[in-house]
Amino acid sequence: MTYCVVLVAFLLSCFSFTSTDAYDPSDPYGNITIKTDVLSSTPDGYVAVVTIYNFQQHRRIEAPGWNLGWTWSKKEVIWSMVGGETMVSEECFRFNSSNPPQSCTKHPRFVDLSPSAPYNQQIADCCKGGVLSAWGEDAANAVSSFQITVGAAGTTNRTVRMPKNYTFFAPGPGGYTCGPAKIVRQTKLVTPDLRRLYRAMMTWNVTCMYSAFLGYKDSSGSIALAPGPDPGTRSAPNLAPIATVTDSLSPAPLPSSFSSCSPSFSLLSFFLVSVFLCSLQSVM
Repeated sequence: MTYCVVLVAFLLSCFSFTSTDAYDPSDPYGNITIKTDVLSSTPDGYVAVVTIYNFQQHRRIEAPGWNLGWTWSKKEVIWSMVGGETMVSEECFRFNSSNPPQSCTKHPRFVDLSPSAPYNQQIADCCKGGVLSAWGEDAANAVSSFQITVGAAGTTNRTVRMPKNYTFFAPGPGGYTCGPAKIVRQTKLVTPDLRRLYRAMMTWNVTCMYSAFLGYKDSSGSIALAPGPDPGTRSAPNLAPIATVTDSLSPAPLPSSFSSCSPSFSLLSFFLVSVFLCSLQSVM
């Protein structure tokens, strides 16, 4: 009899306690993947391209667009950006120069540029006003990129430190939960003259999952409550002035950390049979 009680309790837990913090049953494999490619080193840091992929099948990112943030691991600063901008440009008091970094905040937030941005401030897949199509409807317009020059940071793949505590916000109901950054195989690159292939110094990915039960925080700070992948090959325009990214990602299966104990037909049948057998045992 004790066995029956334990079995029934376990099966009920699968029906009752599902993970809704970062799971969308209508698109279980959809996600936002954020890929960072470290392209080259600088005297005090590195140059990287951050690419956002909307791998959701039918959920678009509408205006006013996406909003990406993270926390620096140490005391990194942002010298300059192309294809995007920081929402808050904190003054850099520790730099006594006429040309200080663009941002020294520990928790930078980034937004896309508008399509009318000057040409010398654009790179491939940028400047869409933060609007992204769904991968299942228009994959070519489901990608957004910006280039960033980081200072006070490592200069090799052994000393560069990945940011942490990634956040991704988008307009509309629901919200996103982002996992930790994970180092993956370096992206293949081609020089601007298209004559030489090489790999990025370092590449890491972050996966963010949608949930209808999370809130969206807009740029004013108010919250509206709502009711790893293998690189492939995709042609792209030049990432001026550094290089062209030839690798892209493909939608990845739902990570185990975001999986849900959802009841299936076979589990339901097993549950009913177990209850019936336990009832017979109690009668006997």
